[in-house]
Amino acid sequence: MVIHQWPEAAKPARVVLIGARGFIGARLLRHLSSLGVPVLGLGSAELDLLNPAASDGLAALVRPDDSLVMLAALTPDKGRDIATLMKNLAMAQHVCAALAKSPCAHVVYFSSDAVYPPAASGVDEETPAAPGDLYGVMHLAREIMFRGVANIPTLVLRPSLVFGLEDTHNSYGPNRFRRSAAKDGKITLFGNGEETRDHIHVDDAAGIAALCLAHRSSGTLNVATGQSHSFAEVAQRVARQFGEKIEIAGTPRANPITHRHYDITQLIKAFPGYSFLSLDEGIAQVHRQMMESR
Repeated sequence: MVIHQWPEAAKPARVVLIGARGFIGARLLRHLSSLGVPVLGLGSAELDLLNPAASDGLAALVRPDDSLVMLAALTPDKGRDIATLMKNLAMAQHVCAALAKSPCAHVVYFSSDAVYPPAASGVDEETPAAPGDLYGVMHLAREIMFRGVANIPTLVLRPSLVFGLEDTHNSYGPNRFRRSAAKDGKITLFGNGEETRDHIHVDDAAGIAALCLAHRSSGTLNVATGQSHSFAEVAQRVARQFGEKIEIAGTPRANPITHRHYDITQLIKAFPGYSFLSLDEGIAQVHRQMMESR
């Protein structure tokens, strides 16, 4: 459940954005700046969260009326092993230590839908967390860590699959399909792409986060569109953006077919006027951006 500490939207005094150079972080920084919200963007160059000294450095920067957004994490492309898990937990530990020394007014933690059971087909905020890998375990542990710091109102955001031009992870879905089509003229699917997932454009992920900051929201919120599409459908939509024919090829299936659909009732109640980009609009927008950046 999401609780708005501010029923009427207002600009935060300042947002401290940790992970400001990342895919979602960079977009959120630009979006907040366009709204006139003061933002202190911190990347690894400014704050090495693997260094225990980072806790004192961050504590010196945080003000009592700040909202802090935690996006910094080593993503699965950097590793899914125990060593990566421990590094991610250490990063959160150092931020939590800073907040214990210098509490702020609001914390937003970007988690992941990886905290839900891999085979969960219908998901809402009441679905019990039961991660199936160390990446999901990491996010669930960090959720608990941030909720327990200094009695600060905390919101946990659990995004579904986020896509956009500046994605650095080359994750399976629109991001990888577009790059493969542009480079090789071919999109390769797992099996025949039967699995369904909810794909959300990075602008929408940033837009929802900005609204949560404007209402100083607390609780847990899934960030998803409520519309699921198969990877085969996504591949076809990506392929249609290109002038030349793009081959879509299946591969022998290595894992069971799973589906996931989100019940976004809580998001609609929290922000009843919000309208998402459709999958077609989002894919077309990213394709235009790719062509313009060449």
